[in-house]
Amino acid sequence: MAEVLSQSEIDALLSALSSGELKPEELPKEEEKQKIKPYNFRSPQKFSKEHIRTLELIYDNYARIISNYLTAQVRSNVKVKIESVEQTTYEEFIHSVPNPTILTVFKMPPLNGSILFETNPQFVFQIIDVLLGGTGTGKYKNREFTDIDKNIIRHVNKGLIGNMKLAWEDVMSVDPEIEGIETNPALNQTMAPTEPVALITFSVEMNKSNTFINICIPYLSIEKVLDKLVVQYWFQENNEELLNESRDKLKNRLNIVKVSLTAILGSTNITVDDFLRLNVGDVITLDNKSSSPVKLMVEDKSYYYGKPGIVGKNLGIEILDIIDKDVENYE
Repeated sequence: MAEVLSQSEIDALLSALSSGELKPEELPKEEEKQKIKPYNFRSPQKFSKEHIRTLELIYDNYARIISNYLTAQVRSNVKVKIESVEQTTYEEFIHSVPNPTILTVFKMPPLNGSILFETNPQFVFQIIDVLLGGTGTGKYKNREFTDIDKNIIRHVNKGLIGNMKLAWEDVMSVDPEIEGIETNPALNQTMAPTEPVALITFSVEMNKSNTFINICIPYLSIEKVLDKLVVQYWFQENNEELLNESRDKLKNRLNIVKVSLTAILGSTNITVDDFLRLNVGDVITLDNKSSSPVKLMVEDKSYYYGKPGIVGKNLGIEILDIIDKDVENYE
């Protein structure tokens, strides 16, 4: 609550303003109210917007991959489109899917735990109808799935889940493997009801009818690989590969460049008169011993220590060490 000024304090403030002792901009301003953001502790937001965005990129590519797979399976045009990627709880996901439904439980190392792949009953009956010789255009009543239904859709889902390997290959190498199939979502107790999950929903258009597929990825499954679910990291890895390739190309091009090498055997100081009197056979004393290493110059800059000698019938230098090899930063 704001502080209330007394009448004497108001008069003193007005007097200071009129006399110039206090300027209007020096008046104490009311403190800005802090913005309060609601937070639900029962449903904590574990997935950041960046993680959701990366999952959307992965499964948008996955939608195109399984469109081709389903088209080849049913010999008819099938369009799969990603509808939404959002965070919810496992309990909310279970309550949102019909009963019965086909709930395929699978693992996808290196991700931890179990991931759920839910195919809508309408989609299941339509696929089974086409694979058994039907047209896939009829109306299907909601009923319990038989063992034959489960075996057929298990084969189809094995291909659908196996294609996740292609969708994830730009981020990491995964190896999907089916664990089992459930028809009653309420009986599946693979995780706690309040467990945060990423829910990816796809729409499937086949024979002028729309059905849905859901993928439920628990937060615990991708907790250890969250750093890779960042678009900047994704592209950074690609940039590293490009940089390494560029360095190799640059190195190969530099290898063909010719440079001049000069060995400095030593030095001395003589007068101009002595220099003019030099004749063949004269000996000049240098400041370097014959047993000491000499400096090898590359384009007028010292780079190596070497030892002079003879290579066949030619004079040569054996490199002994690199000058300033332990210095990392040159000033």
